[in-house]
Amino acid sequence: MIHFLDVANHTLFVYYFVCNLFYLTTLLIALKTSAAHQKRLKSFRLEWFKESPLVPPITVLAPAHNEERSIRVSVRNMLALDYAELEVIVINDGSVDSTLEQMIDEFKLEAVRAVYVPQVACAPVKALYRSAADPRLLVIDKESVGSKADAVNAGLNAATSPYVCVVDADSILEPDALLRIMVPVLNDPAQVIGVGGIVRVVNGSEIANGRLSRVRLPRKGFEVIQVVEYLRAFLIGREAWAQANMLTIISGAFGLFRTDLVRAVHGFRAEAIGEDFDLVARLHRYLLDREIPYRIQFVPDPVCWTEVPSDLKSLGRQRARWQKGLIDVLLKNRDMLFRRRYGRIGWIALPYMWVFELFAPVIEIGGIFTIVLAACLGVLNEKFCIEFLIYGYVFATMISIGSVLQEEVTYKRYNEWQDVLRLVSYCFFEHFPYRQLHMIWRLQGLWQFARGDLAWKPLKRQGLESAQSG
Repeated sequence: MIHFLDVANHTLFVYYFVCNLFYLTTLLIALKTSAAHQKRLKSFRLEWFKESPLVPPITVLAPAHNEERSIRVSVRNMLALDYAELEVIVINDGSVDSTLEQMIDEFKLEAVRAVYVPQVACAPVKALYRSAADPRLLVIDKESVGSKADAVNAGLNAATSPYVCVVDADSILEPDALLRIMVPVLNDPAQVIGVGGIVRVVNGSEIANGRLSRVRLPRKGFEVIQVVEYLRAFLIGREAWAQANMLTIISGAFGLFRTDLVRAVHGFRAEAIGEDFDLVARLHRYLLDREIPYRIQFVPDPVCWTEVPSDLKSLGRQRARWQKGLIDVLLKNRDMLFRRRYGRIGWIALPYMWVFELFAPVIEIGGIFTIVLAACLGVLNEKFCIEFLIYGYVFATMISIGSVLQEEVTYKRYNEWQDVLRLVSYCFFEHFPYRQLHMIWRLQGLWQFARGDLAWKPLKRQGLESAQSG
C-alpha cells in the first residue's frame, strides 16, 4: 500500500509538472504571436473594409432557444455590426417562451414564402420571416430536437454568403468584430478556412442599445474566476495552438467558417454534444484526408462578450456538458490518433486532449485522494509536499497571473485598477479550491456519459438586459 501511494503521488507530481510546462510554453508562444498580431493589424486599416465591395459577404447564424431576456439586445447588436455585406439569420429553435414574439414586435417581422432547400439535414422548418425594418434580418422558426447543432444547420441551409459566422444568441459582439475576425482570411484567403474569435465574460458590464458601454468585472467571486479561466484558455491556449495550426476548438459563441466546407462535411452533427469541437475535428479530417492545404486561425482581439453561469448549479451543468462533449468527439475520432495522415493533429493535439483534458479529472481527483490517504497513514513525504505545492499550485497560479497581465499589457479592457487587482487576486483561488470543484463537475460529466445521460439541462440566465446587475 505504501509503495502504491508513493508511486501514485509522484505520478500526480509528474502530471502536474508536465501540464504546467505545456501552459508555460503556450504562454510564451502566445506573447510572441499576440505582438505579431498587433503589428499585422497596423498594416490593415479596418475602416477601409467597412464599405469595400471587395470584402466577402458574411452570414451571421444565431440559434435561439428560450432567449426572451436577451434576444432584442442581441439581434440589435448583430444588425449594428460594422460590415459592408451582412446577412443575419436567427433560428428560433422551438422556443416555448416569447422569443419569437419579441422579435416580431421589435423588428417588424413578416412571414415570407421562399424556397428553402435543406442541403444539410435538420428538423422541419415551420415558417420564415423577413424584417420589414431591416431586410438583412431573416428569422427561421423551426421545430426543436434539443440540439444547437440542428438549429445552426437550419440557418446554414438559408445562408447565401461564402462565410458563415456562428454566434450565441446571448452574446454581444463589438462593432468591428467581423472586420477583425476576417483579418486572417483577408491575409491568406486561399488557405484560411476557419477563424475563432476570443470570448469574454459580459457579466457585470453595462450594455446600452445593444452595445457594450462599460467593461466591469462581475460582483460574484466565482464569476470573476471564470473571467480568469476565459483569459487563460483563449489568450494563452487557443492562440498558441492556432499558431501551430493545431487548433481543435472554435468556440460556438463566435466562430467563422467557409460555408462550402461546412456544407461539404454535412454541417454540424446534430447528435454532437460539443458541436463546436466536433465540427472543427471533422474539418481537420476532411482536409487532411484530401491533402488540401489549410489553416484554422484565432483572433485574440476582445470581440465577443457572453454571459456565463451566475449560479453554481448552472456552472456545474455547463462544465459537465463540456466534458460529455469532449469524450463524445474524442471517441468519434479515435482512429485519427498516431496516424501519419493526420500529422500533428493525430500526434500532438488529440493526444493532448485525451491526457490533459479528458483524463484530467480522474487523475487529479484520484491523486488528491492518494495524498490525503498517505497523510492519514503518516507516510506522506515532506519533500513531495513542497514540490507538489510549487509545481501544482504556485507555478499554475503564476501562469494565470501571466494571462491577466498579458490582457492588461496588450488589450487593457479592464481600465479600473480595482478590477485588475481583483483579477490578479482571484488567480490564487482558481487552482484551489475552484479547480478541484471544477474537476468534480467534469467527473460527473464522465459518469453521465457512461450511463447514457446525454440530455441537455437548462442553465439559469439573467439575460443581457440585466447583465450589468451580475
